[in-house]
Amino acid sequence: MITLRKITLDNRRSIFNLEVSEEQQKYVASNLSSVASCYVLATNGGSPFPFAIYADEQPVGFVMITYGITGYDLPNIAHNNYCILRLMIDKQHQNQGYGRAAMLEVIEFIRTFPAGPSKLCWIPYSPDNLAAKKLYESLGFNDNGEVCHGELVTVLEL
Repeated sequence: MITLRKITLDNRRSIFNLEVSEEQQKYVASNLSSVASCYVLATNGGSPFPFAIYADEQPVGFVMITYGITGYDLPNIAHNNYCILRLMIDKQHQNQGYGRAAMLEVIEFIRTFPAGPSKLCWIPYSPDNLAAKKLYESLGFNDNGEVCHGELVTVLEL
């Protein structure tokens, strides 16, 4: 069973040590960098939500959700909408359905509107990351035609 859990003093090192495969490293920042970005966003008016992804009691991934500002140049739809800015499943745990299961948990969490009301959730992804595109489309996301920092923007109506 996949669950989202807070990053704590007890689990932080195991989350920081999770890695994607070498060929995927161009798509996602390290988890340590992402957690540091959450701190910067939170101290500058943002609403970041970093979570460890667990399969039962085993940490298998990380996700970073933001609301409104992300600290980067934003696509037009970013204002008052949620963004799944980072998602990774450790290389040892890929191809086991954890990414899809984690995304379902993330969407369920976002639909509680923890930082405020929203109509959309968006995800930026690299055009050559076909696995990500396939996953997002299977969950109901659709590209909206925007490109942000060379990444396509895909959107889900909440």
